[in-house]
Amino acid sequence: MSRDTTEPEFDTPDAALLEDSAEDLYEHAPCGYLSTLPDGTIIKVNETLLAWTSHRREDLIRRERLQDLLNAGDRLLYETHIAPLLQMQNEVQVAVDLRRADGSQLPALLNAVLKRNRAGEPVLIRTTVFDATDRRAYERELVRARHTAEASEARARALAQTLQESFIPVPPEIPGLDVAATYRPAGRGDEVGGDFYDVFETGREDWVIVLGDVCGKGVEAAKVTALARYTIRTAAMQTRKPSAVLTTLNQALLNQHIERFLTVVYARVRSNRRGCTLTIASGGHPLPLRATRDGLVDTIGRPGSLLGVLAAPELRDTVIQLAPGDTAVFYTDGVTEARHEEAFFGDAPMRRLLVSYRDDNATDIAVRIVDQALDFQDGFPRDDIAVVVLKVPESNA
Repeated sequence: MSRDTTEPEFDTPDAALLEDSAEDLYEHAPCGYLSTLPDGTIIKVNETLLAWTSHRREDLIRRERLQDLLNAGDRLLYETHIAPLLQMQNEVQVAVDLRRADGSQLPALLNAVLKRNRAGEPVLIRTTVFDATDRRAYERELVRARHTAEASEARARALAQTLQESFIPVPPEIPGLDVAATYRPAGRGDEVGGDFYDVFETGREDWVIVLGDVCGKGVEAAKVTALARYTIRTAAMQTRKPSAVLTTLNQALLNQHIERFLTVVYARVRSNRRGCTLTIASGGHPLPLRATRDGLVDTIGRPGSLLGVLAAPELRDTVIQLAPGDTAVFYTDGVTEARHEEAFFGDAPMRRLLVSYRDDNATDIAVRIVDQALDFQDGFPRDDIAVVVLKVPESNA
């Protein structure tokens, strides 16, 4: 026989209260109730749970076990975890899927309590069931959002890497000279840094090495880096004076009203039979180091003003000669300002390295400098590190 679930009509509030019996509260509670024997056999179920699952009472009572209403995974969970935990602690809360009559799943939260007799033997399990459909939908939305965020972050990292690689190209070969560069981004390397370098030809046996550092990181720094790099390349075809090229770059930064400064060291490289001649100008950038084949190390060039700040920056050209066996090292402050606790790396380790490894090629020297700076800060750089090494081979003698 089907149960009459038609709600009675009440003439007064008092009549409604009298009718609001314990049985009615059980049957039409806002949550599902069912009682089972210790083996899971269902012996009582309320109308709320029947309505949620579309099962008939007569199909469940003494005919089904609670675990039979679970999917395969949750049924295994019941046998291996839920039932043993009930025996140990008399109460379990768990999220499962209940099988509806049509075979679909009802996400549910179960709160099961084990009742014992006076002898301590288990006699009954009372289970409260909460519809978790909205919660499951929310959890799935969170998972989708997390996957979307992870995919977006992965795309951003890939874009940052691609963009950064455009600012740190593989140097071309310069006939008669040995040139190499290496770069290590700050932190995990998932953000576009402000360091950049470039090596390009401006004429027969006439080349340019430029290395710079834009204040800050991210997209805004990348815009400035791109502007600097292409302004320098354009200006280098119009004038051979490094100071004039940097003056043009400074004016371009001011014209664009860019609220970021940058430092740049620019070197014109001209090959000759005696090695090569460097004409250097620095716009607020650390001066390069020169190591001779005899083991002497000094700075080359003269300090200059930051770019993108003053309308008339102080920029001066310095001409020096590199002989066969000599090396010039261009670097960003990510090397010298590498920190370990309160100590800075400085340029002294580079000077010692250039003396000790002056017979090495340009690539090995560049890698050794970066490795030492990384080791000093336990392999986790706080700032980008860029190094360009130019060496005149002994064979040029």
